[in-house]
Amino acid sequence: MTQVEHLARFVVEASFKQLTPPQAHELKIRVLDSLGCALGALGQGPMPLIRRQTEDFGGREICSLIGGGKSAPDRAAFYNGALVRYLDFNDSYLAKSETCHPSDNLAAALAAAQYAEAGGRDLLTALAVAYQVQCRLSEAAPVRSRGFDHVTQGAYAAAAGVSKALKLDARQTAHAIAISGAAFNALRVTRTGKLSHWKGLAYPNTAFGASHAAFLAMRGVTGPLEVFEGNKGFMDAISGPFEIDWEREGLDRVMKTILKRHNAEIHSQSCVECVLDLRREGVQPKDLRSLEIRIFDVAYHIIGGGEEGSKLHVSTKEEADHSLPYIAAVALLDGEVGPPQYAPKRIQASDVQTLLPKISVQPAPDYSGRFPDEMPCSVSARLADGRVLDRERRDYPGFFTSPLPWSAVVEKFDRLAAPHVASEVRSDIVDAVAQIDQIPVSELAGLLEKARSR
Repeated sequence: MTQVEHLARFVVEASFKQLTPPQAHELKIRVLDSLGCALGALGQGPMPLIRRQTEDFGGREICSLIGGGKSAPDRAAFYNGALVRYLDFNDSYLAKSETCHPSDNLAAALAAAQYAEAGGRDLLTALAVAYQVQCRLSEAAPVRSRGFDHVTQGAYAAAAGVSKALKLDARQTAHAIAISGAAFNALRVTRTGKLSHWKGLAYPNTAFGASHAAFLAMRGVTGPLEVFEGNKGFMDAISGPFEIDWEREGLDRVMKTILKRHNAEIHSQSCVECVLDLRREGVQPKDLRSLEIRIFDVAYHIIGGGEEGSKLHVSTKEEADHSLPYIAAVALLDGEVGPPQYAPKRIQASDVQTLLPKISVQPAPDYSGRFPDEMPCSVSARLADGRVLDRERRDYPGFFTSPLPWSAVVEKFDRLAAPHVASEVRSDIVDAVAQIDQIPVSELAGLLEKARSR
């Protein structure tokens, strides 16, 4: 058997019975968190453009679109996935050399489950499979240092989740994953330099393609089964050699995924907490001479001005939420980091642009050694009167060492969705997710259609 055939066997044999009650609960939390992000993105940024393209190109009205209407499963995976991802407020998984957003798989799994007329337990199982595949590949086969994006591993995860939701057999699943893995290898340039809309659309595009691949395999189309270990395959061309014994895998990785408390790139979360601590102690921007941030090397390179480019010149939402100096500046000025902090007028305002040059970011080797088991950071505020105030954090509320309870995620869901969705619909969606293991997927999907922008 090839590596992808071993992976396919894992996918096919996975069952809801494998999920412990805590694992099922955490999956529900991530479904609700992701849907809150999606509802909060209705009508924002490029979402109207994608909606118009979805309507223009059509497709059989099979799967629900968040905000109203239906389309073909692959197009629903793309549009709904773009909504989940656009705010950059959904969950993450931290491996030593790679970070991913496993909830990027939700839209594709949801569309496939609705197509298959599946139950909520089937959806949770498919999502757990996608989480496991993406997280384990991120650990064992990181690609960022080789110039590829974490979306690359998502080609395997999304195809695995869709195949599970469609109840494909082992042969079909292997070919679906092989087609998707061979076809979608995303470049890291998406997240370096001057950022574009594609930062939030790269994974939805891969989920779209992975869905397409799974439906082709369902009908008998074959793919390169040596996609991992073959000549010019994933290992040879991109990742280098690695081993995962899929026969010994469970569905536990969801327990190590983390939620965002603040609407900012995941590695910035503990830094935001430090800045807010300083603000509560009376540090004011007008009194600030400099703000010095020490943080682990992954954060420094991705959002701090390291190998992926300067983060002091910020003019768009995509650049702002991946700039640690901007995130720290707006946290100090506004006392929060949410969607309003990425409005064009806020980004371009003189107060935040004036503060940016006063903020510096340095990698801290002692912190780097503690990542990803911790998310350590320290911030020093040097004031005009000569005082220096320091704050340090090792994690934050939402990290796996300090998980958010259901009530906190409901509050986040309501806060994001309230500007767009009526209260009774929001309440119905929360209730449906809470009991998703007892209802058909179509019930939740129907509620998402009712969540029309007000």
